[in-house]
Amino acid sequence: MSEDGRKRSWRVRGRDHGAKRPRQERALGAGMQGVLITCNMNARRCTADAYSLLGEYGEKLYGPEQVGGPDGSEDEDEDDVEAALKKEVREIQSSGEERQRRFQAVDSGANNVVFIRTHDVDPEKLVHHILQDLHQTKKKKSRVILRMLPVSGTCRAFPEDMEKYLSSYLEPWFKAPNHASYHINFKARNSSHNKREEVIKSLAGLVAKLNPANKVDLTNPELTIIVEIIKSVCCVSVVRDYMLFRKYNLQEVTKASTNQEQGKQAAAEAEPEKNEAESTQEVKEGGVDGQTEGGAKETEEAGSK
Repeated sequence: MSEDGRKRSWRVRGRDHGAKRPRQERALGAGMQGVLITCNMNARRCTADAYSLLGEYGEKLYGPEQVGGPDGSEDEDEDDVEAALKKEVREIQSSGEERQRRFQAVDSGANNVVFIRTHDVDPEKLVHHILQDLHQTKKKKSRVILRMLPVSGTCRAFPEDMEKYLSSYLEPWFKAPNHASYHINFKARNSSHNKREEVIKSLAGLVAKLNPANKVDLTNPELTIIVEIIKSVCCVSVVRDYMLFRKYNLQEVTKASTNQEQGKQAAAEAEPEKNEAESTQEVKEGGVDGQTEGGAKETEEAGSK
């Protein structure tokens, strides 16, 4: 074999066996919590906006993120063996800092979907806080983020695994004596072995088994069970105000409602009419006063003559 042939063969083998593969913790898997975010053909910008948005509200709820180790003293005696060992341990721990960050993007396994894994954060509380603020202020925080869904737990997306996991996961909301009206929102991506009707029917059966008083409400439910399946991973959460916050869509929740728009338009149209009416009234009152005053003067003059 020629020298060029050997070089080409080596490069091919290098690509086959030496290429970096994503580490297990950098891909969406069972046992995670986080935020699932959908976008429209701009995942990189979506990820950047998600970091910014989650960081802003995460700091409001949980305070500044502590990245380093708990012991951050700078005046340690470097000659002390014990202090040197502690420093070395912190440096080793900091090498795994990426896994312990408050927010860390991982491979979602689907196009136009970003998954931000969370650490020491309640995803449901955080996302609800974000949407509540956007709903009140109507301030748009991102042009590319569509929906932002909290993920409080993940499991393998197989019927037996999902049934086992959801049976215990749903208890805090639906197990007697607790009960609520609910709605199921299901979406599957890159998965052909989970049929929508079958998953919803099975999940509704679990909720009914926990408490028969739980009732389905498709228009204004108290709670919404979100089930998002990507490949072989099932992401679940139970959220409030799903309809109020426009199905957790950041673009829609910042839009003024139809009633608000009509109210603002009516107020804007009524304002000039109000000002015109006030001006007319002032003119009329001024004219009456002038005439009365003039008439009184004429009467006085006639009397003196």
